[in-house]
Amino acid sequence: MPDPAARDAAEEASAFSHPAVPPDATAAYGDHPDQIVDLYAPRTGGGRAPLVVVLHGGAWRAPYDRQHISPFADFLARRGFAVASVEYRRGPGLPHQGGTTPVAGRWPETFDDVAAALDAVPELAAAHLPQADPHRTVLTGHSAGGQLALWAAARHVLPAGSPWRLPAPPALRGVVALAPIGHFDRARELDVCGGAVIQLLGGEEAYDERAAATDPARLLPTGIATALVQGRADLTVPAEVADAFVEAAAKAGETVGLTLLEDVGHFPLIDPAADACAVVAEELAQLAF
Repeated sequence: MPDPAARDAAEEASAFSHPAVPPDATAAYGDHPDQIVDLYAPRTGGGRAPLVVVLHGGAWRAPYDRQHISPFADFLARRGFAVASVEYRRGPGLPHQGGTTPVAGRWPETFDDVAAALDAVPELAAAHLPQADPHRTVLTGHSAGGQLALWAAARHVLPAGSPWRLPAPPALRGVVALAPIGHFDRARELDVCGGAVIQLLGGEEAYDERAAATDPARLLPTGIATALVQGRADLTVPAEVADAFVEAAAKAGETVGLTLLEDVGHFPLIDPAADACAVVAEELAQLAF
């Protein structure tokens, strides 16, 4: 049996080995430099294509931006999807006092941006990506981006008074979350990404109040078709986090699909060279087409 850490490192290296793929267009949804969306036209011809909105991962930390997921966005475009890859404000580049990694997330700007981007995507796609069919929109995200995708699909069930709350369910065919940090309490217990959840919410003292409006596991049921894709061998966001989200959904009376991939870690889900990436595309197609 291969060493799990060595396999994880090899999978990460493969996912990050692909050169960034420039989009067909880039559009702003705000004034901040990070408030932009990259748009990829479907590489196949004929008719309008389903629109996949992609939220990248990286523990909500500044060093990880949408560039690392651009090969995945291009992969989806080559599979016949129109793609909108969202950038958003992430944690500062400097670490916590006494820490070694950059802080995860900005409160509340990370959530401000995702809400604003999702609200703006239909208009931006109409202007810059006419091949996209906004009536067949599917939301996806990887890791921290998976949390943001699940959260964005649940904005209509946010607590009353939330600035991000929608008056009705978003116009989505569904959401496919890839190894998402979808259950904050379980992620805290496992210290996923070095305490990233606590940093995202601004510290322990704010955790309970802010998690009530941001933890996908607390925003159930949504009534939105939801599927998770998870590698059983994931060392970054262990499968226990996905299991906890699915269990929370069941307790809330909602069925969430869970595809568990054997001998697959965290990064093959967004690696065009990996078989797991084709599984992700099929999950998206099942909702979109």
